Amino acid sequence: MNAELTVERLFQALICGDRAAARQIVQETTSSSRCTAEDLTNQVYWPVLEMINSLYRADQLTALAHHYATRLLRALVDQAQAHYAHKTRRHKKIVMFSGPTEADELAGQLVADFIEADGYEVFFAGGGIANDEILAEVGEQRPDILLMFASAPSDAPNIRQLIDTIRGINACPNMQIVVGGGVFNRAPGLAEEIGADLWARTPQELIESLTAGESRRATSDQRTVGRNRKTASVPSRKSAAA
Repeated sequence: MNAELTVERLFQALICGDRAAARQIVQETTSSSRCTAEDLTNQVYWPVLEMINSLYRADQLTALAHHYATRLLRALVDQAQAHYAHKTRRHKKIVMFSGPTEADELAGQLVADFIEADGYEVFFAGGGIANDEILAEVGEQRPDILLMFASAPSDAPNIRQLIDTIRGINACPNMQIVVGGGVFNRAPGLAEEIGADLWARTPQELIESLTAGESRRATSDQRTVGRNRKTASVPSRKSAAA
């Protein structure tokens, strides 16, 4: 598979909203090469989504083209997910959130599908969830990993505060906090500075980081912002609803 050429062809079809052409490109790619659904996601869908978002942020893509592209790409991502080879269950739970926009949630969905196929139990809520609700869910679910992927720039202060709160009250002491994609790709060093245990740029890199860095935890001198913030207790779901 010529991934670069496929990305360019698919990008043109997506921004025009040409559903038939997009499906034809995918069909040609999968039938003419030994391209798995995972290869398609990693080498085509993720790069084309990053291209779409980068051009849109730079005002080089209209809102209409961006809407066409993200909605159509979501349909293709859904189809790919159905063909993933599911690995043996890892018996590890991930509670996951993303940024609030359609593109953020599409990136989050793509990642959620990918890591679920890799054996993780995934609860993906998308974006726009307040910290107190996330804290309540962490208290209720007691996940092995809290993952914030494809977060928007406006989410960064809340994520920093969330990490400070979790660390400050020692909530779920064995839980890893992992971030990646979105603003963390565009601001090198931010993930480490706010005290995340692991970070990754792409879905495949995330899988590799989760495997290789299973025991990694942030050190006290790693976090350079938000060290002295006041914290609150983690409420349970029942108390939050009271």
